[in-house]
Amino acid sequence: MERFTSPPIANPTRDGTPFSRADLVFYGVDHSGPSFEARIYFNDADVNVLTPRDTESFAGSFTIFGHSGCAGDEGHCEVPPARDVFDRRPPHALTPQTKTVIVTDAVRRAVGEELVFTVIAVRPGPDGAELVDALTFDRFSLLTFA
Repeated sequence: MERFTSPPIANPTRDGTPFSRADLVFYGVDHSGPSFEARIYFNDADVNVLTPRDTESFAGSFTIFGHSGCAGDEGHCEVPPARDVFDRRPPHALTPQTKTVIVTDAVRRAVGEELVFTVIAVRPGPDGAELVDALTFDRFSLLTFA
């Protein structure tokens, strides 16, 4: 997908409980396609590739260095099922990744009882940045630390 908008999640600042850090964690991020930057904005569903990173709603980003498809033999790019915990081999090159973005300042700037974040997948193009259909992940969590 080019864009993901989260369902509303509870704003950790709503009850006044202090926290020292907030992380937005994306699990199962696919990196088998093209390379891209995932830009994250809080409470701003109208963002696009021209939305600057110095806006109040910008929370952070992560980058994927994509594989852009498979060039191997049949089955080469199929990620095997989970291995035994004692298997010392490195994981398959296309094993989905976990990406953590520190969003502490953005959470503290956000107002309201709930947060909604929007992620857009951006890559440089010949005429400037463009959206790319490359963002795929299994789930996310907003974690706070005391």
